[in-house]
Amino acid sequence: MLILLPPSEGKATSGDGPRLDLGALTLPGLAADRERVMAALTELCAGPEDTAREVLGLSVSQTDALKRNLDLATAPTLRAADLYTGVLYDRLGLPRSLTDHVDRVRERILVFSGLWGVVGPDDHLPPYRLSMGVKLPSTGGLGAYWRKALTGPLGELAEGRLLVDCRSASYAAAFKPTGEAAERTVAVRVLREREVDGQVRRSVVSHMAKATRGDIARVLVTENVEARTPEELTAALRDLGHTVELRPAGKPGTARTMDVVVRD
Repeated sequence: MLILLPPSEGKATSGDGPRLDLGALTLPGLAADRERVMAALTELCAGPEDTAREVLGLSVSQTDALKRNLDLATAPTLRAADLYTGVLYDRLGLPRSLTDHVDRVRERILVFSGLWGVVGPDDHLPPYRLSMGVKLPSTGGLGAYWRKALTGPLGELAEGRLLVDCRSASYAAAFKPTGEAAERTVAVRVLREREVDGQVRRSVVSHMAKATRGDIARVLVTENVEARTPEELTAALRDLGHTVELRPAGKPGTARTMDVVVRD
């Protein structure tokens, strides 16, 4: 099983680890692709601040992020598990409460990144700011850039494994399983169920979805769920007390959607 996660908007701003070593990151064959994006980001942030903020989608109060992007090659690093600090990662609890499951975390969790493509929890990274939805002047849209780079190596890593996709849409664009791999892919969608005027209604949620996806990723690691198919995954999560519904496949060679229902 591989659990595919987005990064978080919130990140730690400093580390105390060794300088960045692109060849030591997960999927080291991507080093040249990572170097190109890093160079393009550095070039952008070295230019006019207004232009860099506009391209990166930053406000004036986030100007410090430009400085961090300029220091990528020399800044102290920290583990990806400690770098990402958003709601999903708070609920997943990588640096705090998964220390008894280190091997499973390493084997199962991949984090997608606009700057690095994909990384593992133990990869040492400098603080940075670059979303997958950004279009850098010299690389174009990062979703398309990384999809081209990741299809081969990540497809090999995923061979024969169930993919539990907890990514948001912009990060899902960076790797789209096809064929048999798609049939082993389950996209996690979160629905909020509540009673309105005596009727039960469901709606797609955003902020709550991050927390719930963190909960799902956590339980798959801590309970050592060994599902090989979407059906086995659904059954295992039901046994663990989650309300989940597996939607029918649209057609052969496509991913399934698993709805996780949370109630008020």
